[in-house]
Amino acid sequence: MITSKLTNTGFVALTAFFCCLLWGSAFAGVKTGYAEMGITANDWASQMVFAGVRFLIAGLMALAAGSVTEKKLLIPERKSIPRIGVISLFQTILQYFFYYIGLAHTTGVKAAIIVAANVFAAILISSAFGQEKLTVRKIVGCILGFSGIVLVNLTGLDFHLNVLGDGFILLCTIASGFSSVFMKKYTGKECHENPVLLSGWQFAFGGAVMWLIGAVARGHMHLTGRAWMILLYLAFVSAAAYSLWAVLLKYNPVSKVAVFGFLNPLCGVMISSMVLHETGIFNLQGMTALLLVCSGIFTVNFEKKVRETA
Repeated sequence: MITSKLTNTGFVALTAFFCCLLWGSAFAGVKTGYAEMGITANDWASQMVFAGVRFLIAGLMALAAGSVTEKKLLIPERKSIPRIGVISLFQTILQYFFYYIGLAHTTGVKAAIIVAANVFAAILISSAFGQEKLTVRKIVGCILGFSGIVLVNLTGLDFHLNVLGDGFILLCTIASGFSSVFMKKYTGKECHENPVLLSGWQFAFGGAVMWLIGAVARGHMHLTGRAWMILLYLAFVSAAAYSLWAVLLKYNPVSKVAVFGFLNPLCGVMISSMVLHETGIFNLQGMTALLLVCSGIFTVNFEKKVRETA
């Protein structure tokens, strides 16, 4: 009964949209955090301290919530520790090393477009790992969704690319794709790991590593009351969104979940337009982009629905 609900496309869509709404707010949250804590674009050590503290708190939040839900402490078994290390390497350490530095050297608009590539990465990598087949429908759906992301950012987009900004954001999306595939592998029938346990511990471990790297390099944060609020909010975003996403990956094909990631940059653009005043979405161009994204999501998931009916 629970499995049936977790694989229901409507439930997946609503849960994934909530996750993307949270993740979308992180674009503006990180930028605002940099300004509030006095972290400059070239101060990579402080960016690592910021990220490390955020994810360490996120891990503790996820483990606390999971322990209450499960009515027991989420302590990993010995066999789970290497798996936590692998996911942490891709999901937290590599992804957010590139994300935090990259976002400091590019705009929220351009980052939102490039991050959309993680949908392609997740589907291609899952196909390479043999978790599912790469079909024409999935490719067409990805193209439709990505077209919507490019369209909504076309006005505020400049085509000057730089390695430290745009290049690092692209590497961030590849790491994210590997993270989704490994999470699916470890929580699936082969390993039966608890997705919340993996999420919480990988965040805690990855956050500690990033904080240590930044601290050794003499990174710092100027923590005001407002800065703490931003930090705690961003930690909640990671803990809630990734734990829910991990649960969806456990019970659904990677492509069915990953394609909803196109909503992530769309939400990022929408929130950035309100908080950072970088671009707008509430116009004909924005509505057309939303239609393309929704068409892409429907196209990828339609094949699954037909197969189930048959």
